[in-house]
Amino acid sequence: MISRREFLKSGIKLAIILTLPVSSAKSEKYVYVIDSSRCIGCGSCVRACREENKVPEGKYRTWVERYVVYMNEGIEEVYVESPEGGEHGFEDLDFNDKEVLRAYFVPKLCMHCEKPPCVKVCPVNATWLTDDGFVLIDEDHCIGCKYCIQACPYGARYFHEEKHVVDKCTWCYHRVKRGMKPACVHVCPTKARIFGKISDKEIEERLRDPTIKILKPELNTRPKVFYQKVGWEVW
Repeated sequence: MISRREFLKSGIKLAIILTLPVSSAKSEKYVYVIDSSRCIGCGSCVRACREENKVPEGKYRTWVERYVVYMNEGIEEVYVESPEGGEHGFEDLDFNDKEVLRAYFVPKLCMHCEKPPCVKVCPVNATWLTDDGFVLIDEDHCIGCKYCIQACPYGARYFHEEKHVVDKCTWCYHRVKRGMKPACVHVCPTKARIFGKISDKEIEERLRDPTIKILKPELNTRPKVFYQKVGWEVW
């Protein structure tokens, strides 16, 4: 007879499996894995993204957050920060009067969901899901209504003031189509960012890791960005 704990663990594993994109002979899906145990918060990924994609100052296609879990008068609390998107790294924090339990960095970017809510709300079909799993925006059709910004539960979209359109991470689609890795993956000094097709050997191994998690699974958006080895308690 299965215990309640075993039942819950099985349910969590099933939820992760159900989020995995299904590959087809027509076009195999790409996925993105982040090994947060390797992220050092250097900001190289954010700077590379800005240069590669001409991201305007103060806006971010990808960013890094720092989580610090500490004890405050016997109560466990979490401090979260992302100064300038983590683009220039992080300064030391003064937690001398508190007991720090753990701290970690969490890179964020567009989830390229299998069921993207941003696509559903676009009134002019300016954003769409490609056969190989990329969620893209057609700047020529975008009318800047910002409905998609409101619909995205991950805060991954922003309004480009100069172009008067919405912009976001594309996983460097223009690079991938030339057989290259996204700029953020290419420059990561610790190999914390892993990108590839779902059938790639390294991707398959990463997705089998029991520590794999996704953001906000309860929303059923089926994100294709997976997080590995993160000791988070809040999102």
